Amino acid sequence: MTVKMIATDMDGTFLRDDKKYDVDRFREQLKFMDEKKIQFVAASGNQFYQLKDFFTPITNQYKIDFVADNGARIFMANKLIYEATVTREQLQKVIEWNAKNPASHNNLIILTGNHGAYVSNHAVDQVLTEVKSFYNPVYQVEKLLEIQDEIFKVTFVWPNKQVQAYVTTLLAIFGDELHATGSGFGSVDVLARGVNKASGLSKLQAAYNITADEIVAFGDNNNDLEMLNYVGTGYVMPNAYPAMHEVGFKEALADNNHDGVLVTIDQILENI
Repeated sequence: MTVKMIATDMDGTFLRDDKKYDVDRFREQLKFMDEKKIQFVAASGNQFYQLKDFFTPITNQYKIDFVADNGARIFMANKLIYEATVTREQLQKVIEWNAKNPASHNNLIILTGNHGAYVSNHAVDQVLTEVKSFYNPVYQVEKLLEIQDEIFKVTFVWPNKQVQAYVTTLLAIFGDELHATGSGFGSVDVLARGVNKASGLSKLQAAYNITADEIVAFGDNNNDLEMLNYVGTGYVMPNAYPAMHEVGFKEALADNNHDGVLVTIDQILENI
């Protein structure tokens, strides 16, 4: 198997539940991958700033690329090579839909922009603390529609973790101009049309002149489906959402809390 790129989701996949990973083991893998000209990509719904922080101990030595915000922003190391924004008109439409949806009464809206993430100043401290574990920096604002920033992603977080019905509804209403995907932890991300992790990888693939068959990817959730279907070899985590095990992907050798991505990468690199 020829491998020229390895991409992985972060939460529930590369990261343990405590947001940690084996830094020393990963550094050794990156050293080998660098020698073999294999690119490593963090592909996540997280912001670029958050993703970069996870790899601060390593990026001074080795290059890591980023598919951030579920494909809305693509970085080669620190260089932005692509971004797709949600227009002001589209933003107003989805926020107004949410306000009229009876099931959205207690949900939370997070807007991800160029300068950070934004939530209503009505968010209670407990909710704000949880948001800050996934976004950095976070700003509380009075009116979301008056934010002076480019918005790449709208995230709705419902107390009810069963969000597929909301994804289906959003796609039925806005599918001609926007994309919606479940992103774990009871959240749904709304992005520009055609934006997902697979489209993000395709931008990097073109820059490196490699084929999709030469990419390996890891994931655990619905927002990884396009990416896992797109690449030559897709791995689903043992701890993944049940429906992910029904698609026919390979299974990583251990779950996220037992460094399943790193264990599987070791096996892949041994055969190169």
